[in-house]
Amino acid sequence: MAAAESLTAGLVCATLARVPGASAVLRGGLVVYATELKTALAGVDATLLADHGAVHPEVAAQLAEGARARCGATWGLGLTGVAGPAAQDGVEPGTVHVGLAGPGTRTVRTLALTGDRDLIRTQSVLAAFALLGEHLA
Repeated sequence: MAAAESLTAGLVCATLARVPGASAVLRGGLVVYATELKTALAGVDATLLADHGAVHPEVAAQLAEGARARCGATWGLGLTGVAGPAAQDGVEPGTVHVGLAGPGTRTVRTLALTGDRDLIRTQSVLAAFALLGEHLA
């Protein structure tokens, strides 16, 4: 698996890498915190970003596809959202989109999380793993 992470800034990959033997499943990741890097590194459509902003379900889907393609992974995760404490482009903190791309799969889960910045980021990582797990079972 691979991930393209915005609000989690590498926390998905770092969390998975804490597990002994993670190299058997973790291909790599892209930290695309800055909006322009979502296009440059993960291949997210620039028009989509200009029209809808970085926190959008389709951005999460394209991040997942980009991670999968660029890292040569079977599964890709894409995370974008607002961890807070303030709103971003009119989007409230706790709004998170998690995308998953894999064999015959392209899906996005939208979350409305509560808590402080660290809790929202942690919950986002757990939600990403849960979404992946649902498709591996």
